[in-house]
Amino acid sequence: MADRFRVTLAQANPVMGDIAGNAAKAKAAWDEGKAAGAQLVALPEMFILGYNPQDLVQKPAVQAAALKQIEALAVECADGPALAIGGPYAEGDKLYNAYFILKGGKIASKQLKHHLPNYNVFDEVRVFDSGPLGGPYAVGNTRIGSPICEDAWYEDVAETLEESGAEFLLVPNGSPYYRDKFDRRMSHMVARVVETGLPLIYLNMVGGQDDQVFDGGSFVLNPGGHLAVQLPVFDEMIAHVDLVRGPDGWECEQGERALLPAGEEQDYRVCVEALRDYMAKTGFKKVLLGLSGGIDSAIVATIAVDALGAENVRCVMLPSEYTSQGSLDDAEDIAKRLGVHYDYVPIKEGRQAITNTLAPLFEGLDEGLTEENIQSRLRGLLLMAMSNKFGEMLLTTGNKSEVAVGYATIYGDMNGGYNPIKDMYKTRVFETCRWRNDNHRDWMAGPSGEVIPVSIIDKPPSAELRPDQKDEDSLPPYDVLDAILYMLMDEDKSVAECVEAGYDRATVKRVEHLLYISEYKRFQSAPGARLSKKAFWMDRRYPIANRYRDES
Repeated sequence: MADRFRVTLAQANPVMGDIAGNAAKAKAAWDEGKAAGAQLVALPEMFILGYNPQDLVQKPAVQAAALKQIEALAVECADGPALAIGGPYAEGDKLYNAYFILKGGKIASKQLKHHLPNYNVFDEVRVFDSGPLGGPYAVGNTRIGSPICEDAWYEDVAETLEESGAEFLLVPNGSPYYRDKFDRRMSHMVARVVETGLPLIYLNMVGGQDDQVFDGGSFVLNPGGHLAVQLPVFDEMIAHVDLVRGPDGWECEQGERALLPAGEEQDYRVCVEALRDYMAKTGFKKVLLGLSGGIDSAIVATIAVDALGAENVRCVMLPSEYTSQGSLDDAEDIAKRLGVHYDYVPIKEGRQAITNTLAPLFEGLDEGLTEENIQSRLRGLLLMAMSNKFGEMLLTTGNKSEVAVGYATIYGDMNGGYNPIKDMYKTRVFETCRWRNDNHRDWMAGPSGEVIPVSIIDKPPSAELRPDQKDEDSLPPYDVLDAILYMLMDEDKSVAECVEAGYDRATVKRVEHLLYISEYKRFQSAPGARLSKKAFWMDRRYPIANRYRDES
């Protein structure tokens, strides 16, 4: 029996629906594995199609195309190591999330996912059928078990594989990021290793898919739960890991032990990677955004430059008579620091034309929110016109606090194709700006140093739609607002629990009311990078028409 077994891990980035392109990536990884003398080359869950495929995977044509490509891969990769790759598998009226093992020019075996996640962004119960508990597959004389992603979060699949002869576990994943999720993954995988006594290889994909970013961070655990290999987070890469058989079974040799960055760096990188991949995978090359001189548009402009390069970012200042000189100066300052194209497009003339058009209808009525929103919607109109004319995707810049309570104008500043900070609370925006000014990494395309002027970070937030306007005229202070929102949304706490935590009941009730009545805006809002387990869109699905209020 062989005493060494090399596995080539492809911590790779699939493109949703690009079946041929994903197969080409798999073949390239297999070529590297063959050259390195691997016995097995492994790719992540559902790699041939992409993950999370949602209803796309239910199309019979998609299922057939994926299987045909996998069969073709088997033929291409007949002379060399086995290839393990995830994809859909239809059998009769059943559809499975499968892991295909290709050897000798054919599909030699399949592992079928048993535990189907049905929470947060996952709704696999809706699209897949649960596979039976099964045994391991053989590569040469070595028997390997592959619990697919969620299967490794429970005892039974790994236990069944160990009892039926698996010598180590290879876990293919499509596991998206949220802050601190890596610690949860690691604790679950350590539990499987301790329970089975087997080494475990955790292989995760990387890359952005709509709102989700898969953060990689693949690793290998030896018996006892000891870390042997740790790959970096977010980086697409090929790695070879070597298992050696000793008197007590298989153990992985020590390999790369990458250090994982802190949470604020990972959050920021998610915003960058999400935008970069959303652009690449939808076909856009350039973006534009309204640069107000405020902190939200400042951080979005910085994210855009770090993701795409300054040459692909257009920033537009659209001042009204309420725009302060400080905002004008700050917008121009950050545009110069980032090196972006900067346009200056005053809205006074257009606003006056709209005011004149509506004057007969509005005669005798007081000015107020309507007139404020006209400014925002005029800016949205102008930015969308530029987007159409220049072929540049418009970015919207509302943070999670504003999106939560509806402090944004639908068809105005909510216009756009993507929102990099949709899941970033306002207080976190301030922290992120300070972090970016103090840190630069090689994955950032933008300049190093203080790219966001301190004057932008320090000044009181304002929409500048009326004289001397401040956000706190309409909202609680952001530290209070964010704390209440976090309790109500992220922790599903009651009004009573918020009050017990020290917050004024009337303020909590007001925030709850704003949260519920703003659902219709969120329903029509742009997708954005997911940073938490309670991001708006698939993590939190509430009815638009809803009269429930918590009276606790």
